[in-house]
Amino acid sequence: MNNIFTSKENKMTVITATKSSKLLATLKTGERLTEAQIRARFGLKNPRATVSSLRFQGYAIYANPHKDSNGRQTTKYRLGNASRAVIAAGYRALAEQA
Repeated sequence: MNNIFTSKENKMTVITATKSSKLLATLKTGERLTEAQIRARFGLKNPRATVSSLRFQGYAIYANPHKDSNGRQTTKYRLGNASRAVIAAGYRALAEQA
């Protein structure tokens, strides 16, 4: 568990990073991860749900097909930048809800 200690007026505060924030921090470094890697490294039982939650928070997380060393098709997740077309589509969808 990663803890960050801060001191304010001689009081110690412990800030614990969540599993999803750790995943996001790793994706921000440019690392690409499969679901199995996410499960093993962060202890997430449902990586797809976590990725979906991060997407709803506005992070452009892409799922790219990938063949592993045994030739099996897997998906690697990576953090990217949303195109203008994607952002425009999101705003259109929000406008239609109003």
